[in-house]
Amino acid sequence: MWLPVLALLGLIFLYRWYRQSQILENLSDKYVFITGCDTGFGNLLAKQLDRRGMRVLAACLTEKGAENLKKETSSRLQTVILDVTDSKSVSSAAKWVATIVKDKGLWGLVNNAGIGIPSCNNEWLTKDDFLKVLNVNLLGVIEVSLSLLPLIRKARGRVINVSSVAGRVAICSGGYSLAKYGVESFSDSLRREMLSFGVNVCIIEPGFYSTQITSTKLQKQNVKHCWEQATEEVRKSYGIEHNDGLYSVDALGSLCSTKQTQVTDCMEHALTAAHPWTRYSAGWDAKFLLVPLSYFPTVITDFLLCLSQPKPAQAV
Repeated sequence: MWLPVLALLGLIFLYRWYRQSQILENLSDKYVFITGCDTGFGNLLAKQLDRRGMRVLAACLTEKGAENLKKETSSRLQTVILDVTDSKSVSSAAKWVATIVKDKGLWGLVNNAGIGIPSCNNEWLTKDDFLKVLNVNLLGVIEVSLSLLPLIRKARGRVINVSSVAGRVAICSGGYSLAKYGVESFSDSLRREMLSFGVNVCIIEPGFYSTQITSTKLQKQNVKHCWEQATEEVRKSYGIEHNDGLYSVDALGSLCSTKQTQVTDCMEHALTAAHPWTRYSAGWDAKFLLVPLSYFPTVITDFLLCLSQPKPAQAV
């Protein structure tokens, strides 16, 4: 009885594997614009695509980042300075891209630029703390995408938005999860709008990786700063010191994977596959823990995530 079912499932998985293994031809003629290439995933992806012979247009926040990247790549790769929170900078970068790609259009846009802090208990933060993260991680993604969509439509290309498992389940407070939920929503709506134009919109949802965003040193400084800026009433209510261990920064650091190519391989597949996935979950923690957790009943998710939350002063 079960044999035909298993055989059918095997054929389905075989077909899916074959379909996803088909790679586009003439990759050397395709231009890809990547934001946030100073360090991390963007830097690694720029090098990875450059080795494949693609024409990489790498946007860096600093001159130093751009110079370092050019030293480690071929002459095909070109760089531009871009601050995704500055509309003039975005407009200037879009014009720069247009002068390079011309009638070919832009095959790929990878919205990778992002920051992770300030991030702490919501009550420890200010409105400006939320805005700082949202301006980079969400509004920057939106403005860069809208500025380059005409060129992407011309090439019938791809938009690759880097979200996070934090865009599936709010594993942290502050602007980070808020922004990533927004990226998921923007990507879903944009994907539907672009279907008729032959443009694919893909979402990358990494788990925990060792990048500047998860830097233990920066996270500790962040927690200390947020605690010190909190009102006296808030500090009295929590009754804790910022280093009491309620924010397991060291534990988080130990959970982060160093295999960043797991993420950039997903990005590369989204750009080069004939039939890209809509969503890519990068990392075992994302695939088998955090993404499944987003489908759990709320009571279970809340119980698990509340284990690491600071408690009221009376409970300490």
